Amino acid sequence: ESTVPFVCMQQSFTHNPYLNTMVIIHILMHAQNIQAAILHDTVEDTDTTPEEIEKHFGSRVRAIVDEVTDDKRLPSEVRKRLQIEHAPHCSHEAKLVKLADKLYNLRDLSTTTPLGWNEQRVQAYFEWSEKVVFGLRGTNKPMELALDQVFEARRVLNDKIPESK
Repeated sequence: ESTVPFVCMQQSFTHNPYLNTMVIIHILMHAQNIQAAILHDTVEDTDTTPEEIEKHFGSRVRAIVDEVTDDKRLPSEVRKRLQIEHAPHCSHEAKLVKLADKLYNLRDLSTTTPLGWNEQRVQAYFEWSEKVVFGLRGTNKPMELALDQVFEARRVLNDKIPESK
């Protein structure tokens, strides 16, 4: 019981919000969730098959990974639309993985622009992510609040940047 507050106090020097630790702890409470969170992009980004995921990690982990894996054979815009449409219908575990992934990606994009991306692409990712997150609401209040803060910080930042003509 006292482990969580202790760790949070000890890690306060990292300048990460207390919320980060709480979110991670929530996910880690279920080993299958953390396995799926780690593996969620593996099928999309490598030659790993869903069958291999199941063989090594079990059918539940595979099911969660399947829910959050895009079909790379489809065009990017279709995949993005399907993520928005499917988000409300995912299992609770898949929603947690999606929320954590969006939170990580958006925080990362808030500080670092990936190679080959421009400001418009970053902004489009934020706007699309907000639509995906809308369909995940009601899953995990701390992650949703953290995402709201990231979205709001982005809006505030954009309001301060003059438009280039």
